[in-house]
Amino acid sequence: MSENASHPDLIANRITRVEELVYELSVSEVMTKNPITFDIDTSIRDALEVMRRLKISGAPVVVDQILTGIITFEDVVRALRDGRADKNVFEYMTTDVVTVHDYDQVVEALKTFSKNQVTRLPVLDSNNNLVGMLTKGDVSTGLLSAMERDVEKAERSKFKASQFFLDKEIISDHTTMVLRYKVKKNDFNHGGTASTRIKKALLRLGISNQIARKCGIAVYEAEMNLIIHTNNGGNLRIEIDSEKISMEAYDDGPGIEDIEKAMTPGWSTASQEVRTKGFGAGMGLTNIHNCVDEMAIRSSPDTGTNLFMIKYLEKENENESG
Repeated sequence: MSENASHPDLIANRITRVEELVYELSVSEVMTKNPITFDIDTSIRDALEVMRRLKISGAPVVVDQILTGIITFEDVVRALRDGRADKNVFEYMTTDVVTVHDYDQVVEALKTFSKNQVTRLPVLDSNNNLVGMLTKGDVSTGLLSAMERDVEKAERSKFKASQFFLDKEIISDHTTMVLRYKVKKNDFNHGGTASTRIKKALLRLGISNQIARKCGIAVYEAEMNLIIHTNNGGNLRIEIDSEKISMEAYDDGPGIEDIEKAMTPGWSTASQEVRTKGFGAGMGLTNIHNCVDEMAIRSSPDTGTNLFMIKYLEKENENESG
């Protein structure tokens, strides 16, 4: 297991609910479904008329739901300047299109927007069929809707972790709760599932929002590392007691060759295929370090990698809102 990517601007001393949501929401939850598309034989003149009528600045070009390119208003203007309004969009569309998948987390889409300096992203399903379009406006709208749902759930009951672990009715010298999750290699469809469940479990225990959010982000980065960099996937183990949250991610290989170098922001061993999916920018371990109080890594090619993280609950009741 090695490093994974995350947008460095999302990591700060205080994690807001909006920043947390970009790790929780999938692209499918915020994208525009059933987008306007053009056939390859649509004329430039007809494409312009559709853009004007629907007030859109571009649209995908597809053949049997398979994305072949994207035509923008700028492309249409270029064709008109050439006096070729009767030509097909196929001749002027962009074929090297940056895309995302509907199962990606929103945080990965935001990184793709930032890296490629694009304003819209076609969304593909696991079969690479076009299923939607994503803009930054879609992301903002989706985040606002999620925040509204949060407000509706704000009155739910919860109890304090300290009360649970120190309850005199529980006969134990030291009470802990252990959560375990199996993470499969290359299972991008379920990337972020375990970390979201862990964060929700922490909130149900009454852990403060800030601590739960930071643990959620740290575990997300570790989870994606297991998906991307391991031979056979790995495991997440979370142990919670009245004083701290201990988190561990472990696998059976291939190990990290140079841990010090892996901790360098921007350094990555991700393959080109993984990078095209929006991962592998080399900020994963850095983001983990910024979210936890203690962090340690043991790694070798023979035994794999063990990543240990600890977040203390001493400030559990501080900064609970946010």
